[in-house]
Amino acid sequence: MQKAAAFLSALAVLPLAASAATSAASTERVFTIRYTATVGPLPAGQGPVDVFVPLPEKSDGQDVLSLEVKSGLAGAQETETRFGNTFWHGHAKVSDGKPIEVTVLATVRRRALHGPIDQAGPQSYSADEDSKFAKFLGPDRLVPLKGAPIEAIDNEIIEKLGPEKAKDQALVARAIYDYVVDHMEYKKVGTGWGNGDTFWACSAKYGNCTDFHALFLSLARRHGIPSKFEMGFPIPSDKPAGKVSGYHCWVEFYLPGRGWVPVDASEAQKHPEQRALLFGGQPPDRVQLSIGRDLVLPGMKGEPLNYFVYPYVELAGAATKTVTWTLDYADSAPPAAVQ
Repeated sequence: MQKAAAFLSALAVLPLAASAATSAASTERVFTIRYTATVGPLPAGQGPVDVFVPLPEKSDGQDVLSLEVKSGLAGAQETETRFGNTFWHGHAKVSDGKPIEVTVLATVRRRALHGPIDQAGPQSYSADEDSKFAKFLGPDRLVPLKGAPIEAIDNEIIEKLGPEKAKDQALVARAIYDYVVDHMEYKKVGTGWGNGDTFWACSAKYGNCTDFHALFLSLARRHGIPSKFEMGFPIPSDKPAGKVSGYHCWVEFYLPGRGWVPVDASEAQKHPEQRALLFGGQPPDRVQLSIGRDLVLPGMKGEPLNYFVYPYVELAGAATKTVTWTLDYADSAPPAAVQ
C-alpha cells in the first residue's frame, strides 16, 4: 500500500516531476509504472486458472529499483530459461467466479543507450560468442530466413551496398535498417499488421513496430548477425505522468568483439529527424518487459507466445482472452538507497 500511495503522490506533483524529467530526458529517466491486469470473471468451478504477467528486469539500459506484485491470487515470480524473461505466475485450481486483479508496481531507471557502431572490430565471432548468440541467429515462426520475398530484398540491399562493403557487418546492418525505414510505412489499417510477420512486411510494406522489426531480424540473421527482439511499453517523453495505450518493440544486433547495438526502425520512419540517432542509439523513453519470440513459459499449456507484453491467461489449459490491462506511469526520483 505504501508504494501505491507513493505512485499516486507522484501523479499529484506534476510541475516538479516535469522539471526533473526535462533536465535528464536525454540521458536518464526514472519513473514508476503501475501495470494492472484484470481477468474475468471466469466461470465458477472451472479450472485450473493460470495468469502470467511480464515483469520489467535489468538490462544494459534498464535497472529495476523496486518491484512489487499485489494480487488476491496466489502466485510467484518465475523465469523462463531460453531468454531469461521474468514474469509473475498466479495459479488457482478452480475459478471462484470473481474477477482476478494483478497489479505490478515498479520503479525503473532507464538510461539512453549508445551502441559501439563507430568502433573498429573483428568481423568474425569467437567460439564463446558463437555459442552465446546461437538463439539470436535462427528463424522464428513468423520470422523466416528463407523465401523468395526475403531473398529478393536481400539481393537488392547487397547489390546496392557492393561486395566489399558487404563484408562489414556494421555496414550490412545499416543498409538493412535504411531499407526498412525507406520501404516500410508505419500505419495500422485493415488486418494482418501487428503480428511481426516478415512475409507480411515484404508484401504489404506497412505495419507497426513488430512488422518493421521482423523484417530487420530476418535480413540481419540471414547474414549471420545476431539480432534480438525486445518488447515493452513506450513512456512518453512530453508528459511526466499519464497512461500508456499500447506496446512498443525494438531490436538490438551484435557486432563481434564490440557489443549490442540498439535499432528502432519504426520510430525512425515516424520521426525522420531521429533517424541517425535510432541506429545505434536509444533514448530512455521506454520500459522493457521481454526478449524474444515464440516464448514458452513454465506452467503454460497453450501454443508458444508470438511475443509477451500483455497478460496471458489460461483456463483449463487453453488460452482465454477474458483479460484487460492498464498501465500508468509517473516520473520520479530514485530511492535514496540506490542513488
